[in-house]
Amino acid sequence: MADYKQKESKIDDISVLEPEATYSYADYLRWSFEERVELIKGKLFRMSPAPRRSHQGISMVIGSEIYHVLKGQKCKCYMAPFDVRFPNKPDDPDEQTFTVVQPDICVVCDHSRLDDAGCKGAPDLIVEILSPSTASKDLNEKYQLYEEHGVKEYWVVYPGEAVLEIYELQGTQYVSKGKFVKEDEVTSNVLMGLKLDLSEVFEGVNG
Repeated sequence: MADYKQKESKIDDISVLEPEATYSYADYLRWSFEERVELIKGKLFRMSPAPRRSHQGISMVIGSEIYHVLKGQKCKCYMAPFDVRFPNKPDDPDEQTFTVVQPDICVVCDHSRLDDAGCKGAPDLIVEILSPSTASKDLNEKYQLYEEHGVKEYWVVYPGEAVLEIYELQGTQYVSKGKFVKEDEVTSNVLMGLKLDLSEVFEGVNG
């Protein structure tokens, strides 16, 4: 893993930031306020303050199943908060890296992309669980971001509908493998051996 050094001179009040300004990962490292934020191409996005109970339950089930399948394998599963940076070039410094996000769940198989700060470059699989305040970002900005940077599979969970949609990267574009409901079992082309029973994922969730 590469070395990682924390920046100095913290900013502890989010209100001093300019919402329309362009920020880098170097700026992000100086922020010590409690509110969680993401940067997408330099633009600041606030995250939902606290996930709902259904969100937490879904995340725990999916994350646990993935962790169990990956046990003893080279791929590693990480759950939020976990920073994923998307530089335009692999050797871009913090000052020239303008995107850092915190997916709900991600799987990284290339250990050269991992350091003490998180992941630098595309994970192999990302799961985002929608909430009212983040749905637009997850379905638009993040969808385009993950497609552009080559995330092989992007799973989008709709808690209110008890639906999971899987996008698979084919060439340079995502293709939907379909929307799956409580009665379905889903598999992954990235994580061989994973069989996810959605009745367990959505247990206790209305929809």
